[in-house]
Amino acid sequence: MALTKLNIRNLRSLAHHLNPLILIGEKGITDNLLAQLDCVLEDHELIKIRIAADKAERHKITEELCQTSRAELVQIIGRVSILYRKSQKKKKPEERLRF
Repeated sequence: MALTKLNIRNLRSLAHHLNPLILIGEKGITDNLLAQLDCVLEDHELIKIRIAADKAERHKITEELCQTSRAELVQIIGRVSILYRKSQKKKKPEERLRF
């Protein structure tokens, strides 16, 4: 699902008050981290991830996370990346994230 500019703007405003749910340290991407990412995206749909690495490495890690989790990149600000993936288990419209 490709996000439009309007969708991205609305998701950024919804993510503004969120705290990072996933922290990536010096070990980088592990199998456990990917499993946790999948669960968190399924539960929350819109998440922040804090990455402790240099700028080039942060962008590579974010790109890899988006590819492996089938999530859309909303924004990267400093050490924080915002990802969105529509939940498969939330069937009712009131359970879904509205943007």
